[in-house]
Amino acid sequence: MSRKRRMFDIDVPAMEDIPASKVPEKASEKRRGPMAAAITENAEALRDQQSTQDAIREENDRLAHELVRLRSEGLVTERIALHDVVTEKLTRDRKPGPDAELEELKASIQDIGLSNPIRVERRADGRFDLIQGMRRLSAYRDLFEETGEQEYAAIPAGISDGADLGDSYRRMVDENLIRKDISFAEMGTLALAYAAEPDNDCADVDKAVTILFKSASYTKRSYIRAFASLIMMLGEDLNHPNEIPRNVGVELKRRLDSDPGLVHRLRAALNGEPDRDGAREISILREFLNSAAAPERKQNAQGQEKPRRAKTTFQVSGRDGIAKCSASSGRIELRYNLDFTRVDRAKLERAIATMIDELREEEDITHG
Repeated sequence: MSRKRRMFDIDVPAMEDIPASKVPEKASEKRRGPMAAAITENAEALRDQQSTQDAIREENDRLAHELVRLRSEGLVTERIALHDVVTEKLTRDRKPGPDAELEELKASIQDIGLSNPIRVERRADGRFDLIQGMRRLSAYRDLFEETGEQEYAAIPAGISDGADLGDSYRRMVDENLIRKDISFAEMGTLALAYAAEPDNDCADVDKAVTILFKSASYTKRSYIRAFASLIMMLGEDLNHPNEIPRNVGVELKRRLDSDPGLVHRLRAALNGEPDRDGAREISILREFLNSAAAPERKQNAQGQEKPRRAKTTFQVSGRDGIAKCSASSGRIELRYNLDFTRVDRAKLERAIATMIDELREEEDITHG
């Protein structure tokens, strides 16, 4: 018995009418071949590598420019041959003769090396002008001569481009201001040498002191000027100027300024003992001051018998407290909570000049 097949009518829509569903990205990626995936991965790796190389190149350029800047400012230490260092550019403020502390410096260099490199400036001929570190250079030269070791044939140095002569002097002076052993006579001698150098365009010793020792206090600059003046007056008659104490030198300069005729007497006293040592020279200077001060002490004693003159005292309020003032004939005294030695000299001079200009005596008052 045969079975009958049932027939069903099914309406199948046209293909263009069937909405196409979005194929998931993962499914799409799965359909990519191995070669395509490898090419994509390789391209991404190349992009990452190029980006890394660009970053490295940019950093190298930055470091190269920074190195050039640091070298030009002398902040990069390099070893340079001793025979390439020239010391004639600046007049040194070191006193001539043997240096008692040089042996200690040499021993330290042999033990732990040079802690503080010298500073030099480049020259057109490929050599270097010494700016700071005369003792360190001398120690290396002695060590190389004594030992012959190549370790001491070159010295660590900070190398900068050539600077203005005045700036070079300032660098040398500022480093040496912190030395405990530098004397006022050495600093005064340096100021004289600086003023005498035509290239510096500074014929005034006072100006030379202001330029060279700008970092020093006003009081210290006044001491240096006093010693520079003393050296100008006595010249080679002083055999041991670097041993003269500050107070002796300053008072001596004041005495000679008040009575120029005393210069000849002092020279005669010094030249009377040509073989004197430093201690004897200072003793001669002190004896001269005592003898020169005797007439002044007598005059002061006589002046004490005179009646005291009238004096005006008052107080003025300022930003830093109360200023106490005392004024008398020919004299005014100001006490104020301010370190006047740290005030710029030019500013202080302008303030004093303004005060003096504003002070006018009344018509019925005469000078005392």
